[in-house]
Amino acid sequence: MKNEKSWAIFTNWLAVRSKITGFLLFLILSIGVISVSFLRNHIEREDERYEMDLLLDDAHQNIEQSLKNCYTTTVSLALTLNNDGIPQNFDTISKQLIKSNPLVSAVQLIPNGIIKYIYPMKGNEAAMNLNILETEDLKKEAQKSIKTHKIFFAGPLQLKQGGIGIVGRLPIYHKNTFWGFSAVVIKLETLLKTTGINSFNHPKYYFQISKKNLITSKEQFFLPLKRDFSKNYYISQSISDSNWKLYLVAKKTYTVYPQILLRAIFGLIIAMLFGILTSKLLKKPEELGLLLKIQEEKLLKNELKFKTIFDQATIGFVIIDANSGDFLEANTRYCNILGFTLEEIKKKGVQSITHPDDVDKLALNLKKINTGEITEYFSEKRTLTKSGNYIWISLTISPLWEANEKPTTYIAFIKDITKRREADSLIKKSQAKFKSLIDTIDGIVWEYDLETKTSTFISKKIESILGYSVDEYSGSPDFWEDHIHPEDREFAISLSAKENKSYDNRNFEYRMIDKNGKIIWIRDMLNFVYENKKPVISRGIMIDITIMKEAENDLNNSLQIVTEQNKRLLNFSHIVSHNLRSHTSNIESIIYLLESAESEDERKEMMQLLKSVSNSLDETMEHLNEVVNINTNINLVTKPLYLNNYVNKAKDILSEQIQLNDVTFITNIPDDVMINYNSAYLESIIYNLISNAIRYKNPERKLIITINLYKENDIDVFEIIDNGIGIDLARNGDKIFGMYKTFSNNSDSRGIGLFITKNQIDAMGGTITVDSELNVGSTFKIYIK
Repeated sequence: MKNEKSWAIFTNWLAVRSKITGFLLFLILSIGVISVSFLRNHIEREDERYEMDLLLDDAHQNIEQSLKNCYTTTVSLALTLNNDGIPQNFDTISKQLIKSNPLVSAVQLIPNGIIKYIYPMKGNEAAMNLNILETEDLKKEAQKSIKTHKIFFAGPLQLKQGGIGIVGRLPIYHKNTFWGFSAVVIKLETLLKTTGINSFNHPKYYFQISKKNLITSKEQFFLPLKRDFSKNYYISQSISDSNWKLYLVAKKTYTVYPQILLRAIFGLIIAMLFGILTSKLLKKPEELGLLLKIQEEKLLKNELKFKTIFDQATIGFVIIDANSGDFLEANTRYCNILGFTLEEIKKKGVQSITHPDDVDKLALNLKKINTGEITEYFSEKRTLTKSGNYIWISLTISPLWEANEKPTTYIAFIKDITKRREADSLIKKSQAKFKSLIDTIDGIVWEYDLETKTSTFISKKIESILGYSVDEYSGSPDFWEDHIHPEDREFAISLSAKENKSYDNRNFEYRMIDKNGKIIWIRDMLNFVYENKKPVISRGIMIDITIMKEAENDLNNSLQIVTEQNKRLLNFSHIVSHNLRSHTSNIESIIYLLESAESEDERKEMMQLLKSVSNSLDETMEHLNEVVNINTNINLVTKPLYLNNYVNKAKDILSEQIQLNDVTFITNIPDDVMINYNSAYLESIIYNLISNAIRYKNPERKLIITINLYKENDIDVFEIIDNGIGIDLARNGDKIFGMYKTFSNNSDSRGIGLFITKNQIDAMGGTITVDSELNVGSTFKIYIK
């Protein structure tokens, strides 16, 4: 009651003071008009900023993604260095890298800061031998790359080979020492074309690229429109791993929007008219109360309507009927996103424009909001536009209801995220492309996180080299250690990323066991990645060098064979020289005596001696010929032979001597045992060893010959043991297998059997050893390869 009385007094006071009342009304309306105009101008500016952010983000992401692809190129180029720090297949790999990355016009390897390798060379000759660490306008950006241990994109700058370009340089560390750089050269015009900046033609904005000159500290601009835009509205973003910026600049200077200014002036005029009209109306007290009440109601309605219609946000929003899902209201931003008019939107339902794959999920969550199970729903989904295409939006739905009541309407906030999803898709494709490129490298590329002590990457090449899948490797934290050859495990682990506490880059070789149990030789090239001077990741590549190792072993074996052949050849030449010289000397002496003989009987005696020497020479030549045949027969035919059959055959040939000397044999060889050997050599070897045992038997005891076959270090050993007179090895050990070397007084000892036996065994790739003691006996062991 009191308030009503006070209000009546106040209104009466205003009613009698028409000019003051008119001025106050004008002042209130003017403040309202100015506030609304300012708010509207702010909203327009926010919309412009949002539009510029989208355009700049899109261009920035394109540039960033393009430069990330160049990082892959520099890493792949760095992997061409061999263990000695020399590039391998530089032109071939460079050609493939440029083909896979059209943005790059040339690649370089820069040992010690001097450009020594360029592909393609044509058109880039001027850059050859340029020392970037001593060139004044290049060295600071090059040194920044070394300091950060990361790729750094220098430029835009004037290229020595002509034109404006950007050079991305990745520092390379070989054996923990700075080696130089791997670099990509990007023409500025190519980058602008690839990212779409040079084709950007917008009525309101334009792009500009700048960098801070490291010498003068002044900002340089590189796109054609180099005018001062400090008074214009602009936004900018820095490009990663570089010192240059990308600007988006409004073409018009920063000012109040003309249409808003006109509306504000018009609003002030109306406010003035309202003030004048009010002053005049207040002169008629009878009409003033009614008119003021009507005007007040109208003002309130107009204010609510204005707020509803014109208070637009920078994102779309709609009001949705909770029961039917139909759109009740939608702002201009949402209509623009989909291309529908407000009337068309109101004829749609939220589910009717949702992608079929997202409808069930949307309906379920709307039901949860309706029942109070959740208070808000957020998702990223596809929605239909007027053109019939689906775009990606982020959607947030909240219920509108009063206390203790079910919601009757929902308010939904919508943002177009199509470009972001496309960018995500592009990133995934780039990652897939990078993985595909990694998989083409002829080695297993791997990565290990030093902080979590886990493997973070293994390339698909593991399948062709070790036979295991990527999942099998990733599924076991100790897979690598478990598949190293047992003899190399301790050595390899001590040099690995796990145990290498000095964090030295290194190459080392070891053996691994593949899925089929085969031994694979691996050369592992280990490097460390630093962040803030701290090693965080180790990376490397495991290269299959099995073929190289086998070739190395074959070469060593061949060298050993050649060395052995040379020794045998030298020994044979000494034998030939000595024995033939002995015979020729005898013949020469007999001929001299024959010429000086005085009687026929003396001549006959000399002739008889000459004949004897001739026969001896013929026998020597036969022996030498047999040895030559053994050493020159490189196409010996070998086949599986039953060993016992050849032992028995030698016994049959020597049966008369065995019977006369009452020889006892102890044979420990199963009847079904077979060995791969030349049949003629096997027969000769067994015959010579058994006949020698009989020839040099001890007359004071019964001769026992024991024949064994057993394994020694996985090699078959054929052993013949006798209890004969034995050999003084201290005196004759180095001559025992020499030609015409005898060690007893037996008249039939000729010293050729063991010599031929040794040559036959050598020719088959085996070895023979002897262990003997005087008056005890001898043991001959033949190691069969």
